[in-house]
Amino acid sequence: MAVPDPIRKQQQAESLAAVLPPLLVAAERVASTVAQGVHGRRRVGTGDSFWQFRRYHAGDQIQAIDWRQTGKRQAVFVREQEWEASQSVWLWRDGTPSMAYRSATALPTKRERAEILLLALASLLNRAGERIALLGGDAPPASGRANLARLATMLERQPAAAPRPEQLPRHAELVLIGDFLAPLAETEQIVNACAGRAVRGHLLQVLDPAEATLPFGGRIRFSGMEGEQDTLVPRVETIRDAYLERLRLQQEGLAALARSAGWTFAVHRTDRPPQTALLALYGALAEVPLPTAREG
Repeated sequence: MAVPDPIRKQQQAESLAAVLPPLLVAAERVASTVAQGVHGRRRVGTGDSFWQFRRYHAGDQIQAIDWRQTGKRQAVFVREQEWEASQSVWLWRDGTPSMAYRSATALPTKRERAEILLLALASLLNRAGERIALLGGDAPPASGRANLARLATMLERQPAAAPRPEQLPRHAELVLIGDFLAPLAETEQIVNACAGRAVRGHLLQVLDPAEATLPFGGRIRFSGMEGEQDTLVPRVETIRDAYLERLRLQQEGLAALARSAGWTFAVHRTDRPPQTALLALYGALAEVPLPTAREG
């Protein structure tokens, strides 16, 4: 007996959902709560000059194949114009060991929250028809649900590599999500390299609430997560003010770096709803007033 069409469609939908990465499912849920309150981004073209040849990927238009270049090599190549490259958003999240930190089991790790925000932002941009790519990935900017699933899969296997500005086309847009607790000089080098390529960027600092407030008391041993030696502090409360001052200076430095390059900077804590940070990020991309740039 034939299966009724509505039941068949439901079965297909459930089968599809079952194979989606859990991370993407959670990100889509976050994006859905924000989607109704946002609008499409303002898009500005930059000309139609040639940018690069690259290998053909599934989903590319057949019309984009450069047959002359393809005939010279043993692979199919696509010709990309500069305006196509610039009308794209490139996303990156910090995958270093420090991002695995969380101060309580009820909280997500910083990496988990960063990846949720990255994919939720990609979902919103996808709904607006934007082309999205993962910086450091091997796939070109694309749109559609298949691209979202591909981004989620790539995040699971992508190594903890630093951003590589040389991969970006001129006039592209870039979102960097991490804890940005490394020396400011490291972030400054990345921002300056991107700004030199006329890339418009956004920095989102993701912190655990314990990193934002240092609530501990008494004798505490701090373990280095990236090869640093452990540090034993007999009375943490005696260094709290100095720690908070150093964090304040770090954040002021990041904000100054962003301003000097015409970028934006915001702070998000993992004990706060991700929707707030997502809306601020999308607002920065759309160049509309942000509801908040910093969480207390």
